[in-house]
Amino acid sequence: MFSVTTVNVNGVRAAARKGGLQWLKEELESGRSTVACLQEVRATTEQLQEVLAEEGLTDVHVAHDSSERLGHAGVAILSTLPLSNIKTGVGPKQFNGIGRWVQAEVASAVGPVTIASVYVHAGDVEKPVQQEKYAFLDAMSAWLKKAQKHDNHFVLAGDLNVAHRPQDLKNWKGNLKNAGFLPEERAYFDHWFDKLKVVDLGRHLSGDVEGPYTWWSMRGKAFDTDTGWRIDYHLVNPELAALAKHQHIARAASWAERWSDHAPVTVTFSAD
Repeated sequence: MFSVTTVNVNGVRAAARKGGLQWLKEELESGRSTVACLQEVRATTEQLQEVLAEEGLTDVHVAHDSSERLGHAGVAILSTLPLSNIKTGVGPKQFNGIGRWVQAEVASAVGPVTIASVYVHAGDVEKPVQQEKYAFLDAMSAWLKKAQKHDNHFVLAGDLNVAHRPQDLKNWKGNLKNAGFLPEERAYFDHWFDKLKVVDLGRHLSGDVEGPYTWWSMRGKAFDTDTGWRIDYHLVNPELAALAKHQHIARAASWAERWSDHAPVTVTFSAD
């Protein structure tokens, strides 16, 4: 089997202090995860390597795209399989050095797979970052359109900072005018799924149900009342979607046991 985990770690060094890296180590060493896609690493490559070494993760293969803005963004791929054709950034040069896209290829049990760890801007309706978010989503659209024509399977996994449908966030009526649930943002997902035929595995495997959510605010009672958002995705080509068997969301048992405001999401694929 072949499994891909995605999780926004909220700072890899903070995650290590809270036990998150040991959790990832156990997942990779046990074979429950083959590849882990991380977002908001917030570290230089040297700092990331130091943390991995301290946590006993020296045997994994690593691809990393750090942000030139220190302590901000950053994405990585940790893999028990060798990584090849590593690339950072997507689309226009404006997205180089911002730590939001890294991709690599693996020879998996289900064939060659191109994996991208992606961290989309959170956005803010009143600020220029919202236009940067749309430009980044444009670049993703171009990448997905091109990827559909390749022979390789692909998995685009990460924190995409958009809830696609009302089922994807508890308080959808209160967020109609907020970044993360704007009609303009959701239209990109409509285009990917309806026109480009990209498959949203979270919805594909869960069915037409509320959630299951992957992010809860650290403030208030959001976690305890399950007032969350589903913003962490696995997007794949239709042929690979046919091989997806199971999704697991590793929601912490309690607020105190959380090591990130996101829960890790793992999808397992098998050719059998």
